Amino acid sequence: MYPGGDEDRLAVNVHENLKPPTESGKSYLVRGSYTYYHYGCDGVSDEGWGCGYRTCQTLCSWVRGQQSGQHAPPVPSIRDIQDVLVRLGDKPPHFAGSRDWIGSVEVCLVLDQLYAVPCRILHSPHGTLGQQAGALAAHFRDRGSPVMMGGDLDCSSKGVLGAHVSGDHTYLLVVDPHFSGRAGAAAELVSAGWVKWQRLSQFQDSSFYNLCLPQLGGRE
Repeated sequence: MYPGGDEDRLAVNVHENLKPPTESGKSYLVRGSYTYYHYGCDGVSDEGWGCGYRTCQTLCSWVRGQQSGQHAPPVPSIRDIQDVLVRLGDKPPHFAGSRDWIGSVEVCLVLDQLYAVPCRILHSPHGTLGQQAGALAAHFRDRGSPVMMGGDLDCSSKGVLGAHVSGDHTYLLVVDPHFSGRAGAAAELVSAGWVKWQRLSQFQDSSFYNLCLPQLGGRE
């Protein structure tokens, strides 16, 4: 599992200094704490291939917080995630130790296997992401769990930590795992664009998207 002590050095709740994208409208945000995992945060050089694993780790860290009194397993390392997928038969043996990518479906399998958390896959075919605005806002309103987002042409994994609805426009709160280095203050990540609000219309119409929605949490 994740090397002992390393997790304590990582930034947490990095969206907290981010203002809503508009003065009007309503924001629905993740409820509970999470740790921000990103390229190289544990000494593993995964630039160019590890973004899905890092988003998976961020989701796992949130689940652990929700299950704190239930002896939840530690956040898995990249190799741990690969081993889980091999054991489940989702990947061949040579996947373990490789630099092969993972997406939202694999993250669903890992969360279910390690933490017994079922997930919903929200599939958005090419050019239809805008039609998911209501479903995503409802997820954060009702569940408050972080979301893994991945696609085909837009193949960069993203953590989605909230939705903001203002009139006809919906924005997603994106926490980008592609940052490499030592994450400092959350405000610095925000100012550099690693944590940002992005309007649904700014995502690629030419790409499909799969979103992994953990079915854990509920209205307070």
